[in-house]
Amino acid sequence: MASATTDGDDVVLELIDPSAVQNELRPEKVTSISTSGVESWNLGLLLQSPSVKVRANRNRQVVFTDQLVEQSAYFRGLLCGSFSESSLAHVSIQWNLEALVHVLQFIHGFQLHITSNNFLLILEAALYFGVERLLLECESWFQRMTLAEGQQIPMDTVIEAWNFGLEQGVGFVPELCKGYLARNFVAASRCIDKPCCYANKLQKKAWVTSSSSFPDIPYDLLHSCIEHPLLTLDSERHLCEALLIWLSNNRRSSQCSSDDSKFDILRKVRIALLPLEFAAGLRRDFSQLGEEAICTILDLMKDSFSIILAALVGDKLDNFRIRLTEYSEKISLAGCIHITALFLFLMVLPSDLDMTAKKRMVLSELDNSTANNRYVLGKSLMTMSYKSVREMDISKCPKLHFGSAVKWLLLAFPSLSILRASYCSQLKIEDLYCLLQKFPMITEVDMTVDTSPFLLAKVSVISTSIDKYRVASTTPYAILEENSLLLDVAKASLENLAMSNISKLTLEGRNDINDLDLMKISALCGSLSYLSIKGCTMVTDMGISKLISKCIHIKSLILSYTSFGKSSVGVLCSDLLSTSNFTEDSNHKYSCTMAFRLQQLHIDGCKGIDQNSISQLMCHTYMLKILMLRETTVTDDALYDFLGSFLESLDVSETMVSMQALTSIVRRNPGIRCLKATGCTKLNQHDTSDLASAVIANYKGYLFELTQHCILEEVAFGWGFSILSVEELVPLSRLRCITIGLGASPGHHVLCMLPKMCPLLESVILIFQVISDSIFRSIQESLKNLKVLRLCCCLGDLTSFACKISMPQLRVLRLEWVTPWMTNNDLAVLTKNCPNVVEFSLSGCKLLDSASQEIISNGWPGLTFIHLEECGKITLDGVSFLFNCIAIEDFLLRHNGKGIERNFIYQAASKLPLLRKLALDLCDACEGGFDSPSHAERCFLSTVTISRCKSQKCAFDSQTMEAFRSVHKETIVIEWDCKEARTTVVKERI
Repeated sequence: MASATTDGDDVVLELIDPSAVQNELRPEKVTSISTSGVESWNLGLLLQSPSVKVRANRNRQVVFTDQLVEQSAYFRGLLCGSFSESSLAHVSIQWNLEALVHVLQFIHGFQLHITSNNFLLILEAALYFGVERLLLECESWFQRMTLAEGQQIPMDTVIEAWNFGLEQGVGFVPELCKGYLARNFVAASRCIDKPCCYANKLQKKAWVTSSSSFPDIPYDLLHSCIEHPLLTLDSERHLCEALLIWLSNNRRSSQCSSDDSKFDILRKVRIALLPLEFAAGLRRDFSQLGEEAICTILDLMKDSFSIILAALVGDKLDNFRIRLTEYSEKISLAGCIHITALFLFLMVLPSDLDMTAKKRMVLSELDNSTANNRYVLGKSLMTMSYKSVREMDISKCPKLHFGSAVKWLLLAFPSLSILRASYCSQLKIEDLYCLLQKFPMITEVDMTVDTSPFLLAKVSVISTSIDKYRVASTTPYAILEENSLLLDVAKASLENLAMSNISKLTLEGRNDINDLDLMKISALCGSLSYLSIKGCTMVTDMGISKLISKCIHIKSLILSYTSFGKSSVGVLCSDLLSTSNFTEDSNHKYSCTMAFRLQQLHIDGCKGIDQNSISQLMCHTYMLKILMLRETTVTDDALYDFLGSFLESLDVSETMVSMQALTSIVRRNPGIRCLKATGCTKLNQHDTSDLASAVIANYKGYLFELTQHCILEEVAFGWGFSILSVEELVPLSRLRCITIGLGASPGHHVLCMLPKMCPLLESVILIFQVISDSIFRSIQESLKNLKVLRLCCCLGDLTSFACKISMPQLRVLRLEWVTPWMTNNDLAVLTKNCPNVVEFSLSGCKLLDSASQEIISNGWPGLTFIHLEECGKITLDGVSFLFNCIAIEDFLLRHNGKGIERNFIYQAASKLPLLRKLALDLCDACEGGFDSPSHAERCFLSTVTISRCKSQKCAFDSQTMEAFRSVHKETIVIEWDCKEARTTVVKERI
């Protein structure tokens, strides 16, 4: 039992909050608490007082005193005579009151609740009062927080903790901060499909780099994070973008006041892993880095093996290794046109191998004679495996052959579930079957290629020729017989194959697939819920219907511009689900049909479906969220038959629907966010004889439905929308995309007010409208996030002032037949005020000349899309500077000057590695024509379009040289896929 204490051992500890001293707050009555009842301390009540008195005793036989002395170096010195205040009966301690009370409670054995808000306060108190056990508790908590999966600590807290740790010499804090920042530099990105603006896929960016505090990260922390072995990235591009953002916000900071310090951190970027498009864009503001990256990429395209072997000898192999850690979930190599299977091999190569072993492995990868042994060799060397990686993007990587790549992907990413391989023309449908068998966990595959240019145009074919070419198979092991034509053979070949778990399959634009391939897919992919075969012209309605009948879990069908028709509608509307194990809770009479459960249906451009079939389909669909009926035979009756109320996106453009039917469907679907109705000429037709009142009544009724019942984010208007007023724009303030097309006449005042009334607009497209400088002034004042601007065939008093408008966020700029006055000077001003444009189209600018090429290439070196038509004499002296825009994917030159050489197609394909689409006109050929490239010479090209004109006599002028003018005669279209080259001649211009 403790002995009695004397009053001489008593001491009063007055805990004073520094803020109270600063504000001179001295309460009349000081709060006093007893050490014998720590468990009863009311923290909320204590913090209401600027000071608290705690009566303690110097006698260590008192439990509270013994704990203070035992656990706190500060109180040990104070109560045991080491301090000058030790003899005083009253001692004042100025410290954050909340933190100090927490310390006292922790010393007394109470559980401490540490949060990101009080962590530094408690850590600082633990340091000052010398509570070692509390320091360990803080370290343990911070370690748990920084290592916890999915845990997001505010960036401000991380920065503050880093600075505190350095200032106070607390070693574990900076170490955990840089490790946490490195692991969370890029969180796993998940694409969220939205039906509005909804053509774009929004990416959820990593919280670190999207944080508003990212530019505030200290240089030392950022530098340490980049050099951390656990730096986790989606792609090297993401790292470079983040560093450029940081540098642009710290341009005047002492941390990067010199060019050397700026490029010191940029040198950490592995430029050999940057996409060509991104590297090209760097040349505008970071010319040195951009040029170095482009040269490296082009050199790797020519001879990657020699370069990597030299790096191996020079111990610089890390410059070519894709960053992977145990926390990696997604890897993107999209646009890295130089990437080969050798880069994938380096992923699995252990970094701790000696030089001899590394060299032997690299050489074996390139030695075809060891092809059968490489897989075994990789297994024997304990190759690296990253089971956390779920998603891989190899889009636009034409040099990455599937056969040699799949084995390394299988070793590196055994849990791969998503593979994106769009615009890889070297991939065949047989590669898909192989992939599904080798990766049992795969759930999503995207093998999109460019769609045929004929899909969006009505053409009259003059002639067609097909040139089949044999290409060495890139798949080392055959899973299905490639040339099997008989159905029973196809079925037999599938018996030994395991069912795939794939649920989302995108094969857009693939003309190398047919009905037999659809049958194989249906046999392998029973769990398919999303299928896109948009533009697959070789499949028939019967083939589509058989696939649908086998894949009964499908909820999203993207069948645009296919042969989808009566047979497929019949399957969708039949009671297939009543005979299966599928259960449906709804009591609706059509609930056992697949159509009832569909959530997405794209049948735009499907000419094989008649009015009766569409009406039948609409009667059965109920749960649809996205419905695309563009260019179909849909009628008012079909829209009235549609009973669903969940629509979020609707497109009835280029159809014969009426205003009444459209109003009806909008009224039943208040959740619509995207509505497109351009080219609907029947929208402004009425049966009543009183046309004026009918127009007003219908328009106002329709706009009332829009503004009162729908929160629209994207609209496309045409015929039938002619009396929009400013007042009716008020409820549309959340619009992000708007298209006002032919037939719509909103009025000049409405167009001027549009940016002010809809400040969130990111895309504005005006076709056949009356525009002026006032509209551009309004855009500059209100649309700070405008990314897309297209003006086509617009009239008005637009002047060169439009080129002086600053639009720093603009990415797509198309000025088609609206700026005939544009000069080279105007074009130069435009490039300065819109510095981030990547897609540029210009038509009808007769005053431009060959100097415009240099202006465009210097101002926008990262362009991926260039269309120049009827632009003076731009190509009169040939094409030179435009080749500096090395990332061009879509290139059109028509009627810009007779100076393009005969071998231009080959030059363009070889100098522009990403080029897929090229359109020319024989009028511009200085030697009378163009040479068609061979399969090997075409590189990445998928489509070449050549227009041909003829001379036609003008009926109004028969006396001068101008009596004859050039008019279009025909178009030659060459298309390549993985199996054949198809040449088609059509009458129309494409």
